[in-house]
Amino acid sequence: MIYRLSRHAQEEIVRRQISRGWVDALLDSPEQRIQQPNGTEILQSRFSVPDGRMYLVRAVVATTKEPAVVVTVYRTSKVEKYWNKESA
Repeated sequence: MIYRLSRHAQEEIVRRQISRGWVDALLDSPEQRIQQPNGTEILQSRFSVPDGRMYLVRAVVATTKEPAVVVTVYRTSKVEKYWNKESA
């Protein structure tokens, strides 16, 4: 996916200490895509850290822009809350 990171997304990646490698992998090949009614799409993938904990990294992307704009990025340990089992 060709995209650009908004200033907010760049700041959140740093503030939330999200690996840039995770963000690149997510945007390149997300495990799930969730269409939103406002013209954005949520891309999400699961990542694990060396101690075995699993995180879900989610990116809100304005796909109607050219190139697509990553509005924000965050990670959560609440994988079950956001994971869509039907599309997995």
